[in-house]
Amino acid sequence: MPASTSPALAALHLAVLLFGFAGLFGKWLALSPVAIVLGRTLVAAIALGILVAARREGTRPTLGLAGNGLVLAVHWVTFFEAIRVSTVAIGLLGYASFPLFVLLLERALLGRRWRAAEAATALLVAAGLAVLVPRFAWEERTVQGLAWGIASGFTFALLAVRSRRHAATHAPAAVALWQNAAAAAVLVPVVVATVPDATGIGAREVALILVLGVVCTALAHTLFIGSLRRVSAHTASVVAALEPVYGIALAAVLLAEVPAPRTFAGAALIVAAALVATRRAG
Repeated sequence: MPASTSPALAALHLAVLLFGFAGLFGKWLALSPVAIVLGRTLVAAIALGILVAARREGTRPTLGLAGNGLVLAVHWVTFFEAIRVSTVAIGLLGYASFPLFVLLLERALLGRRWRAAEAATALLVAAGLAVLVPRFAWEERTVQGLAWGIASGFTFALLAVRSRRHAATHAPAAVALWQNAAAAAVLVPVVVATVPDATGIGAREVALILVLGVVCTALAHTLFIGSLRRVSAHTASVVAALEPVYGIALAAVLLAEVPAPRTFAGAALIVAAALVATRRAG
């Protein structure tokens, strides 16, 4: 590996580690997922706004970016709801189904044909999700967590497919800025209507939301986007497939959430499917 790419690869792994770390805040914050995501997107938008202004990468918001912000809000709310009702591991693994939904959406929206290997990858993801479930009944916390996690994966895939049209014409940080700002704007009335008061929000909650918004969102996205100047998109996608691995390891260390053997087996299938899919994309 060339020496010039080593710092970029390290930044890429740190970004993915921080993405996985974000899931732990769903356990640390005794707030509703909607309130957590409002705080995250609002703080991230302010931090990204400062960054965009410093770089003079100003980009006007568009209806497309506003729509992406709505999808982003739903994505993160369902992600934190998955973690709230189950575990960090289950939430992350449900979300990790997104490559399957990318294939489905590209077929539906872009008319892209599936290859046999891609169909096999989709079946591998489905098998991994099935292995995670001890009993197919809604009262099972694992089933609830997976359902919300899969919804998170679907909305992330939708966001990825929708965002491609903006990638060539907008600065990445500016795209992230307006998507986070739109997400926050959408969530404000929801929080006002569903959260009666803010008496449960103290200094600890504010500090955690600041870390989540600045470090795990604005900084993580900046590191990830910056690493793409030195490493290929293929390499970035392979490293990104390790997000559940990093998140599960952090949850085991910091939350004492040690996955059961069934969870390890499902994780192996899902991560393997993601690595195979990104290898073929490369």
